[in-house]
Amino acid sequence: MITATFHGQVIARAEQTVFLEGNHYFPPNSVEPAVLAKSWLRTLCFWKGIARYHHVHAGGFRASNAAWSYPLPSPLAWTIKGHVAFDPASGIVIRDEKH
Repeated sequence: MITATFHGQVIARAEQTVFLEGNHYFPPNSVEPAVLAKSWLRTLCFWKGIARYHHVHAGGFRASNAAWSYPLPSPLAWTIKGHVAFDPASGIVIRDEKH
């Protein structure tokens, strides 16, 4: 089981994620929907496509632009379509209980 927590609150939990470039991409149905708020920030990855960012709200705290997803990734990154990754530098803790 792989979990993402923010200030003690589990914000995502999945049996399996897509691990890509050092990040766990959680399936959309494994992320608590109430913790994500849309951001206007977008970035472009030359091989994955356009990333859309989200603010994370949990436990009375907010982390700006701490989550991202690729709603329409390039064909090379299709396995992460709609999945959500989190930025550990923002205080989000990712744990893989299998290892």
